[in-house]
Amino acid sequence: MLKPRTRWMVKEADMAVSKKIAEELNIAPVVASLLVNRGIGDTEAANRFLHIEKEPFHDPFLLNDMEMAAARVRSAIEKGEHILVYGDYDADGVTSTSVMMTVLKDLGANADFYIPNRFTEGYGPNEAAFRTAAENGTDLIITVDTGISALKEAEIARELGMDLIITDHHEPGPILPEAYAIIHPKRPDSKYPFTDLAGVGVAFKFAHALYGTLPEHLLDLAAIGTIADLVPLHGENRLIAKKGLQHLAGTNRIGIRALCETAGANLAGLNEETVGFALAPRLNAAGRLDSADPAVELLMTEDRETAVRLAWQIDAMNKERQQLVSETSKEAIAIVEESFPPDGNKVIVVGQEGWNPGIIGIVASRLADAFYRPAIVLSYDSDTGLAKGSARSIPGFDLFKNLSANRDLLPHFGGHPMAAGMTLDIKNVDELRSRLNAAAEAQLTPEQLIPVTDLDAALDVGDISLESISQLGMLAPYGMSNPKPLIFVKPADVSGIRKIGGNQTHLKLTLENAGHSLDAVGFGLGTMADHISPGSKLSAIGELSINEWNNMRKPQILLKDIAVTEWQLFDMRGHKQASNWIPKLPEEDLIFVVFHESSMSMLREWGAYEKSLLIENEEQAKNLGVDDKSLVLFDLPPNMPVLETLIKEKSPARIYAHFYKEQDDFFSTMPTRDHFKWYYAFLAKRKSFNVRLHGDELAKIRGWSKSTVRFMSQVFFELGFVTINDGIITLNQTKLKRDLTEAPSYQQKKEMAVMEDELLYSPYQQLKKWFDVRVASPVTHKEEAKAWT
Repeated sequence: MLKPRTRWMVKEADMAVSKKIAEELNIAPVVASLLVNRGIGDTEAANRFLHIEKEPFHDPFLLNDMEMAAARVRSAIEKGEHILVYGDYDADGVTSTSVMMTVLKDLGANADFYIPNRFTEGYGPNEAAFRTAAENGTDLIITVDTGISALKEAEIARELGMDLIITDHHEPGPILPEAYAIIHPKRPDSKYPFTDLAGVGVAFKFAHALYGTLPEHLLDLAAIGTIADLVPLHGENRLIAKKGLQHLAGTNRIGIRALCETAGANLAGLNEETVGFALAPRLNAAGRLDSADPAVELLMTEDRETAVRLAWQIDAMNKERQQLVSETSKEAIAIVEESFPPDGNKVIVVGQEGWNPGIIGIVASRLADAFYRPAIVLSYDSDTGLAKGSARSIPGFDLFKNLSANRDLLPHFGGHPMAAGMTLDIKNVDELRSRLNAAAEAQLTPEQLIPVTDLDAALDVGDISLESISQLGMLAPYGMSNPKPLIFVKPADVSGIRKIGGNQTHLKLTLENAGHSLDAVGFGLGTMADHISPGSKLSAIGELSINEWNNMRKPQILLKDIAVTEWQLFDMRGHKQASNWIPKLPEEDLIFVVFHESSMSMLREWGAYEKSLLIENEEQAKNLGVDDKSLVLFDLPPNMPVLETLIKEKSPARIYAHFYKEQDDFFSTMPTRDHFKWYYAFLAKRKSFNVRLHGDELAKIRGWSKSTVRFMSQVFFELGFVTINDGIITLNQTKLKRDLTEAPSYQQKKEMAVMEDELLYSPYQQLKKWFDVRVASPVTHKEEAKAWT
């Protein structure tokens, strides 16, 4: 057995609905099933999803306060009033700021932007910034990607004589700020058809209203912010992302082109992964380490030299950010393991003086992934007594809801069910940890704390073709609520298992079933090659793709995880050096079974002594629990019944058969009856023979092993044919008729010979069959899959 690293949850689509959609739209059944699993249950909706680029954008004036907000901006432009765009320091906030600044400049506004410093001001609008804006003659503030929680700041703006227009998408609290206008798709009184816009999506809608026509030239920016902010990629977000990616591929925006060049990204082949893993992290890096202003300037510049300089500056900041994340993550993990172990903490809350507030959100994500717990990471400032934090959650624990229940400890916070930011007194951190853990204790079951991998479909190898994989591309762009499809490939035969790559860190194999085959590659899974035994039926999960090489196109799966549902036999007999393979064994649930005391010293030498158990009789074998264990049969048992008792009707996960034996006299070849006949005649002629002095000489003359003469002498003695005195063997005068099998030594030797043939010298498949008929019946794939889920 090879257990998966997570619980695999295969979604089961309504087959009747899937079939109907597949037939009416002429698409592959797997594509139809995936659509149904994404909540798209009719042909019309499926067609809209697949061809979202043909759909119109919603009327921006369906958003509450849009009419009055647009009128106020036009009035400000006409009067020459100063407008300040107040943004946020992440990629969504940077692109939102760029969108709003672009439309205002295009319309001739007197506008500037302001993004607070993460380190000195923190998230969102703040009083000091608003007062400075008023002193600088600002008449109108427009927030983008922030502001929905700025109750106090809205009052201050009004006191200072500035109008405030809030555009945001974060979860609104129970009380909304008293602003001039609030453009927010999740307002309680909102009737806008789509509620999941990113901050840049809301800014894009405002730009649409201000221009009076759809601002397609801003779609590239809108796509970056939408994808970067991990909002659900369905509905209008999918439209923004799909059309925006098309614009990005041919963008004339100098800053984006320079950033792609610096990141080594191919602009022509740009997709959502390029945005998510190349562009967004770099745009985020500026605000994580210092001011986010360079990121806005990069996106808006029209000067090539400036663009290149800013792109390199931001790239350098991103490299620094990566190093900081790595170091801080190691420190945070060490704190968790030492002070707040996951066994006693369903919510992880850790903090430390000096941690960079700009990267703690990434560290929180890493902790949530590493321990599969909601995680809050805090940066302490002893001068102010405040802790600034970022949080990431897991399914089943709504961060925003649970933090809202602790508003008395959190003077400033905001976010979503899965991510949030906050500020609190350092002295209240322990209390927050205690309360959140109490809440998690009530809300999260033990099963919810086991990592889950959601799978979109279960397919046989024969279901996977070039055509079906090509059609899967119709589901792109992928993102939240529309993830890249993860497929479960049902158990199949395996061939061509090997490690690949410079350090042998990757895995390559072929899955085969009913005449069909599928190439599989697992990056970083190279060690798994040592845990797949011959003849295993392998289950796999991963992403389907088309491998194009040497003018050939073949389906393949990029493995994310693998599993074997039945017990496995690993043949470690013969020439294999135990010191080489023992360190590669899985440490969890590993038992070394030793049948002879003399073997224990070797296991002590190889560091396996603590996991070793000496089994010398059937009673000990019967009482040893081996279910779900990896069992190393290190040496040969004293007899078959001991081994049979050890495994009979039990369910080990794996058996490593080494069957080491000492090369002593007992393990020599079994003499034949002709051997005994000749030796008896020899003794009859000699009357007596000194075995101790001349036995080896006789063996050499006859071409026997040295132990053969001693063994036959012992058998004759046990049968009463001879007497042995001080090494001299003498034939008894009284002739007895007894069969060789009556001698205990002969019986034991015969049994050992049979055991050696079956256990030590048999082919792999024969040995596997020997174990198969004795271990408990393996669970079915269906039952095992249910256990995993």
